[in-house]
Amino acid sequence: MKFIKVLIILIFAVFLQSCFAADEDPVSVPPITGQTLEPDLGGDKQGNQVWVDLSEPLERSMTSNLRTDWELGFYSGNEFRVVINGSIIMAVGKIPNAANIDAITASQVSSLQNEVMVGSFVASNLQYVDNPDGMFLNQTTGIAPISSNDNENPIYLVNMGRDIYNGTISPGSAITGGDYRGWMLLQISRSNEGYKIKYKDLASANPHSEYIVSKNPDYTLNFFSLKSGKEVIIQPKRKNWDIGFTVFTNEVFYTPGGLSAGSYVYADFVINNITDGVGSYQVDVPSGTNADQFYSNFKTSDIDASKFIFNDQRAIGDHWRTVTGNNGAQVYGDRFYIIKDAEGFFFKLRFNRMMNAKGERGYPQFEYEIL
Repeated sequence: MKFIKVLIILIFAVFLQSCFAADEDPVSVPPITGQTLEPDLGGDKQGNQVWVDLSEPLERSMTSNLRTDWELGFYSGNEFRVVINGSIIMAVGKIPNAANIDAITASQVSSLQNEVMVGSFVASNLQYVDNPDGMFLNQTTGIAPISSNDNENPIYLVNMGRDIYNGTISPGSAITGGDYRGWMLLQISRSNEGYKIKYKDLASANPHSEYIVSKNPDYTLNFFSLKSGKEVIIQPKRKNWDIGFTVFTNEVFYTPGGLSAGSYVYADFVINNITDGVGSYQVDVPSGTNADQFYSNFKTSDIDASKFIFNDQRAIGDHWRTVTGNNGAQVYGDRFYIIKDAEGFFFKLRFNRMMNAKGERGYPQFEYEIL
């Protein structure tokens, strides 16, 4: 009889264990209902990049870094892709017929230096920057896909962009670039399942440095600083950020006509984490409608799923504010945004300001709610 009781207890324990194991599967937990956030972009010099997770409470919702903390981002997925830091106005160009990084002199690339830049107002300079839409896995600009054949990986001339400005700025204005950060030579190849970097300062007579970047699947991109020769943490882990505030290299167009004027730098820019599946779209408040009431009354059933943009990180971009007109820099009050995060939750989000009480840019405020 005792044996039977013990057997029954063991069977029941196994049953409970199987139930607990099933309950340990990942389950999406609804995020917080919403809050008001005030990202610190570093004031009118816009020295910070800020990454926001809409699902986290206030104390964990935002992380930040200096824009100058990194130059290169290495994709940790199956493909071998590398992005450059457009927030510091970087650009890269292939050096024709170059095979030895240590044999290249400044005089050999002097003409290329006149082309590899941002803001020259020619459409052709887009080839030297990452595609502004953020779809770097299929872009044909910037750094090419890293080939398994070392001989197919070119040597690049790297415009290291500009430091954070440290002068005086008039209220309501923003200056996105300070002193020039110089030029480097760069070559990237594969190293097993990671990347091998060769790099050197163009003005230096010293031989190149090398570094191995291993893919870390916890992160979408593994970041590297050419200045310090070290890896750095910039963006949070996969799916742990939804929108980011940053200075941004975008495409601009001539008006009238709409012809491309190439790459240009923007302040107060907001990007979506499209690599991890975050999408958004803009809702325009109908003319003659109270904007506060329209925003408050917007509910889940009002969402238009066909409008979500998942293939362009600029869905919010600079559309939330204006820096021209009689009133100067200000937030648009006639629009807000619907965001779908990587877990499938929906939020409505609107911007309340872009400056502090002193009239200094770089101090936005926005509010959001879960739908």
